[in-house]
Amino acid sequence: MDTGTISAWTAKLIDLGSDVGCKIILALLIFIIGRIIIKKILKVLGKIKALEKIDAAVRSFMMNFFKIALYVVLVISIIGVLGVPMASIITVLATCGLAIGMALQGALANLAGGIMLLIFRPFSIGDYVSAAETEGTVKEMNLFYTVISTVDNQTVTIPNGNLMAGNITNLTKEDLRRVDLTFNLSGSDLEGARKVMLDQMNANEKVLKEPGEPVAEPVEGIPGGMAFTARAWTKTEDYWDVYFDLMKSIPKALGEAGIGGPMPAYHIVQDK
Repeated sequence: MDTGTISAWTAKLIDLGSDVGCKIILALLIFIIGRIIIKKILKVLGKIKALEKIDAAVRSFMMNFFKIALYVVLVISIIGVLGVPMASIITVLATCGLAIGMALQGALANLAGGIMLLIFRPFSIGDYVSAAETEGTVKEMNLFYTVISTVDNQTVTIPNGNLMAGNITNLTKEDLRRVDLTFNLSGSDLEGARKVMLDQMNANEKVLKEPGEPVAEPVEGIPGGMAFTARAWTKTEDYWDVYFDLMKSIPKALGEAGIGGPMPAYHIVQDK
């Protein structure tokens, strides 16, 4: 190989390296600038008044969708700058479609679950729910996961597919809740016990008369006594205040009235 041929090949390699290097540098610049622009766009979208009026769960879902869509556009732009033919990429994706589908099966199930949650709206951000063996306040809802904060300040991230596959109990959906308490008593003075419970519930200012008056009734016999249920309606936000107040006031009032717990059971064994 003569000197001229070597020089020609060297020049071609230098040109190719320069071209590829320029494309890589340009792609990096587009990536950096693109990320900055995406953050700015998402920040502007988050301040739009029309979006602020939308339910928090829907707004969170939409913002995640916009974010993913913008990054997809950014990736396509970078691929175009690098000179990779889109037809080749589409062919590769079509060829690997089955493998990708299997790999993304869980993600697609979570995406479908997120869409179903958005449509049927079993809860919104800020609601207190019990779902997927977790109980707490919904803090965030995105395309694939829902974030719940528990009462002891743990953050639990639950796949949307799991949420849709099980029961969801929304404890704050309704304006009113009923407080149900059970007390085991001796059963010696049923009417007296009933009156004491009703007096304590009626004396609580957070107990409501509608949709029903407070109720106190014996529900079943137990060894040495009777099980009583005490039920009272209250506002959802006052539920735990009423629950704890009645759990303190009713046993105290029963004790002052001389009504105690069930008598201990005795088993008499007769010697032969």
